[in-house]
Amino acid sequence: MDLLTAELKVNELRNLLNQYGYEYYVLDTPSVPDAEYDRLMQELLDLEVQFPELKTPDSPTVRIGGAVLDVFEKVEHRTPMLSLGNAFNEQDLRDFDRRVRQAVGDNVSYVCELKIDGLAVSLRYENGFFVQGATRGDGTIGEDITANLKTIKSIPLRLRENATLEVRGEAYMPKRSFEALNKAKEERGEELAANPRNAAAGSLRQLDPKIAASRNLDVFLYGIGGGGESHAVSHSEGLDYLDHLGFKTNKERRKCPTINEVIEYVNSWVDKRPHLPYEIDGIVIKVDSYEQQSKLGTTAKSPRWAIAYKFPAEEVVTTLLNIELSVGRTGVVTPTAILKPVKVAGTTVQRASLHNEDLIREKDIKIGDQVVVKKAGDIIPEVVNVLVEQRTGNERDFEMPTHCPECESELVRLEGEVALRCINPKCPAQIREGLIHFVSRDAMNIEGLGEKVISQLFAEKLISDVADIYKLTREQLIALERMGEKSVTNLLKAIQASKGNSLEKLLFGLGIRHVGAKAAKTLAQNFETMERLASAKKEDLLAINEIGDKMADSIVAFFEQEEAEELLRELVSVGVNMEYKGAKPVSVEESNSIFAGKTVVLTGKLEQLARNEAKEKIEALGGNVSGSVSKKTHLVIAGEDAGSKLSKAQELGIEVWDEEKLLAELNK
Repeated sequence: MDLLTAELKVNELRNLLNQYGYEYYVLDTPSVPDAEYDRLMQELLDLEVQFPELKTPDSPTVRIGGAVLDVFEKVEHRTPMLSLGNAFNEQDLRDFDRRVRQAVGDNVSYVCELKIDGLAVSLRYENGFFVQGATRGDGTIGEDITANLKTIKSIPLRLRENATLEVRGEAYMPKRSFEALNKAKEERGEELAANPRNAAAGSLRQLDPKIAASRNLDVFLYGIGGGGESHAVSHSEGLDYLDHLGFKTNKERRKCPTINEVIEYVNSWVDKRPHLPYEIDGIVIKVDSYEQQSKLGTTAKSPRWAIAYKFPAEEVVTTLLNIELSVGRTGVVTPTAILKPVKVAGTTVQRASLHNEDLIREKDIKIGDQVVVKKAGDIIPEVVNVLVEQRTGNERDFEMPTHCPECESELVRLEGEVALRCINPKCPAQIREGLIHFVSRDAMNIEGLGEKVISQLFAEKLISDVADIYKLTREQLIALERMGEKSVTNLLKAIQASKGNSLEKLLFGLGIRHVGAKAAKTLAQNFETMERLASAKKEDLLAINEIGDKMADSIVAFFEQEEAEELLRELVSVGVNMEYKGAKPVSVEESNSIFAGKTVVLTGKLEQLARNEAKEKIEALGGNVSGSVSKKTHLVIAGEDAGSKLSKAQELGIEVWDEEKLLAELNK
């Protein structure tokens, strides 16, 4: 085939694939079978390989995933991407309506849209071509994730007009994609994704676009940003214009002339919400007229012309079938409710932690009870209460055992604790849980070594302590069930890479009693090597502000054990790093940051920063991040759905920041 013939064929294939893709991914009305689409895509791929000069940035083949990135570049939004204020009940919505009408008069109408639970993104087009996509970031500065966004098939790479504009939307993971992702993770023995929102955010921040492509994400566009002319005079017209250009918008939107109709729309989705193929966590209400939006303006962080109604946590009734016991790495025996499977907030729930014996007594929980279940923060299943009036007399009291369910050692309740604990150091459950903790994200972070794989290795007697992980061979791993050549190769690479972790990761992974991730970092920063820490006396440890008596005793006792000495020798022999690699902490005297010497509490859900990331940044500037609010707290950072910690801070008159203010300060 000559170049001219190939060019004609390539253009024909692109036009067909773009049309079929629009029908399938935007209109949800496919006109050809999947096999035909795949055949045409392969034909186009082959031609672009044969004639590379014919490949263009808007080719459907770029959705397969581009080159691996080193880092995400920063992007400044031409128009800030503001967050929305929240409404939690009908009165909040009526108050919003009152404020709007006081500012612009009674001739106002609203547009209601489903609040998609995903990641806000901005897409920029020049002369009809998709040129850049970014995360919201702190609202002013985001990250360039163009390569990953190109893998979302409902995002047009070329518009139906040669328009230049910026559009905003929500990238999300459909429920079926989320279920497929977790099924694959489960088969690989990896930690499951907590919810579709986190999974979508994580997928779009992968440095390898092929990973993003494999996650089958989707998007809904909900507005026009700056840098373009749409000729629309209202939000509803703007959405219609986006439809015209080939974007995917949510068709469940409704124009409501009155606040009563807004409330009716909101209430109608409380029951319909679980039946959607994607997760929503509320309804967004916007003033329709752009002119009125402009008159209302914005505050420092949110528009006065829009508000987000947040759904209350969904509660359902189910049967408590049994109570099972599990033994953690510290020997704590935790009861777990086994429930008759029930859908809560979009996912099937079969288990809920009951924490301890005192809680079971306090809530008067019996086996066989009808119980009310909800997901705290739409994530963690929780038994709210028992429907005592529905008891039949067949329910049974639950008694905590006197001996460990794993090793039969007698359980003890230590002074000042509510938990029962197995104190047998050779308890198999504690050893297994300790291994799971060692490879976890906050510890050695060995990807591919999840709970199931560790349990399998432990059951096969291939590992009995953490040093054994570094002695695993390809032959041992390949013989395991569900372990293919690629999985084994990746796992061995991850194990090898973890040897280079900084000292604090290893310290936390060792599971020394009372030493959490923060204390591990403090110890690593102060002692710098494992050798110095191991030889430290109690008074050396107590000289560090954050180390108290209990922790100091625990650290000294750990390093005095012959078993600990032997384990560290083994870890050194297999090449595990024993030195601190991070930056030295900034002293209050050295730091000119507002955080220096301040005690800061993080609460609620942060959108732009992982909790640990925020914590590390604050501590690097001389701040101290605490887990509880007290009179000694200087500052509280409140994310979405902040609860009792925020209330306590307000009661005590403590300064409260939102995430935007935190990011602005960190970026100085």
